[in-house]
Amino acid sequence: MTAEQVNVGFDDDEKRPSSRDDSHEIDESATSIPILDPNAEKRLLLKLDTYFVPIIMLVYLTCFLDRSNIGNVKVAGMPEDIGASPKQFSTAVSIFYATYVVFEAPWSILMKRITPRVLLTGLCTVWSLATIFSGFIHNVAGLFAVRLVLGGCEAGLFPALNLYLTMVYKRHEQGMRVSYLFVCTAISGAFGGLLAYCILKMDGIGGFAGWRWVFIIEGICSFLIAPVIWFGLPNNPTEAWFLTEEEKAMMKVREAQRAHYMGSEDFDSKEIRIALKDPKLYLSGAIQFCQDILLYGFSTFLPSILVNMGYSSIQAQYLSIPVYIFGGICFIAFAYVSDRTCVRGPLLFLANIPGIVGYILILCPTSNGVKFFGTFLCAIAVYNGPGLNMTWLNVNFAPHYRRATAIGVQQSIGNTAGIVAGQIYRTAPYVLGNAFSVGALGVVQLIITTNWFYLRYLNGEKKKIESGEKEDTRKVKSGDRATDFKYHL
Repeated sequence: MTAEQVNVGFDDDEKRPSSRDDSHEIDESATSIPILDPNAEKRLLLKLDTYFVPIIMLVYLTCFLDRSNIGNVKVAGMPEDIGASPKQFSTAVSIFYATYVVFEAPWSILMKRITPRVLLTGLCTVWSLATIFSGFIHNVAGLFAVRLVLGGCEAGLFPALNLYLTMVYKRHEQGMRVSYLFVCTAISGAFGGLLAYCILKMDGIGGFAGWRWVFIIEGICSFLIAPVIWFGLPNNPTEAWFLTEEEKAMMKVREAQRAHYMGSEDFDSKEIRIALKDPKLYLSGAIQFCQDILLYGFSTFLPSILVNMGYSSIQAQYLSIPVYIFGGICFIAFAYVSDRTCVRGPLLFLANIPGIVGYILILCPTSNGVKFFGTFLCAIAVYNGPGLNMTWLNVNFAPHYRRATAIGVQQSIGNTAGIVAGQIYRTAPYVLGNAFSVGALGVVQLIITTNWFYLRYLNGEKKKIESGEKEDTRKVKSGDRATDFKYHL
């Protein structure tokens, strides 16, 4: 950090890293901030990624494993053992999202008050126990009960982790970090299939069926992550234990640079109301809903889709691994380009095109090899869609409580798709589920286009107000509504 001081102002070139102010004017009294040495800031970012990212990824990985393992045990005889009909099993998949969508916004808004450490550790502990208890159920009622508890606890994880990332990283740094979360969904699919493949070989050990061991072992793994969260994620990232005094000072400067974006730490119900009246929240929520239909249908039922292609249940477990890995790699590539260019909507639109082709190949009377190839194309849209859209929302809402509300509500809207996914993927050959998914992709392309033009219009209006071409008659002029806050398109 140099002693040189500069006036704080917004730089429209979002691609320029480090030294530029990430969010424009901090307040009327703060007219200058220190310049950070770009190389020193890169080293700081590398250190933050080294400590924070593995923990965040590990937590979300185990969370998604506990959520999606119901798809792995479906082909291993679990419904038959507990007397669940295909309809009842689909209901069990869907009922998870009943509590999930209800609790997302409250957990998101309460994170600051409860503190990230207490909230995330507590939720992880409870959902781990719910997963372990899933291995001891003997009827459909027990399955419904554990799924409801699981949904209510896991609801707080993704919004809270998203908010935590905004406490650490600037706007142009967030796409890659959000991508790490969604890569975990791909890894969990791949690792979950491999893990289930291995654990199912324990069938009969201790008098337990293999599917019971899947729940028990994966639940224990999640339970062991809770202490890692407690000791690894500080409530205030700027005072993290692994930072030197110089690095903590740099974090304070970065915090000042994005102060306009982060906003006040104090709770303000006005910001919640502003977010709830914002059209771009509901456009983003509609996009997330359509994209999540793919995410939850694909991640939960891919083993079943592969079994329908003629593969055995064991083959389906390990054949799903390369599909998930490919989807994760593609998302990292798209997120990297998105952060470098600060382009969000067009890349989201582009990523959905292979998905449309993939679902059509699966639906058409093609060979099993072609259908399997189609699953790889689907994976591009499955993981890029929700992740890129989540980043698009993150960087376009400010300050903190307005963004917290937006993330929670958007996720609640989007995750109702989990209820739909459980109902459309009921019986083989899953024509309804795959047809519904490709239809959702067609609809979402229109919504993405609408959102892009709306944000472009808002940026144009701000430009006119700044230049004096138009009078500013807007009721809300703070946070992301400030004229110097440019929306990412």
